[in-house]
Amino acid sequence: MCEANAYIRQDGKEELLLEMVDRVTPHEDGIMLEDIFGRRKIVKAKIAELALVDHRIVLETED
Repeated sequence: MCEANAYIRQDGKEELLLEMVDRVTPHEDGIMLEDIFGRRKIVKAKIAELALVDHRIVLETED
C-alpha cells in the first residue's frame, strides 16, 4: 500500500487530517485530499512537506 496520512501544521503543531490519502490535487479553495474510499476534504492550505518513504503529507494553513 502506498497511501499516506495527511497532517495539518498550525502554530508548530501537527494534527492528523486524513488517513490513507490516495490523491492530492489543487483546488480553487486550496488543496483537495481524497482517501482510498473516495472521501474528500478541501483544505485552505499549502503543501509544506511530502515525505513519501514515511507516507506523510504535511500541509500548512495559509495566512
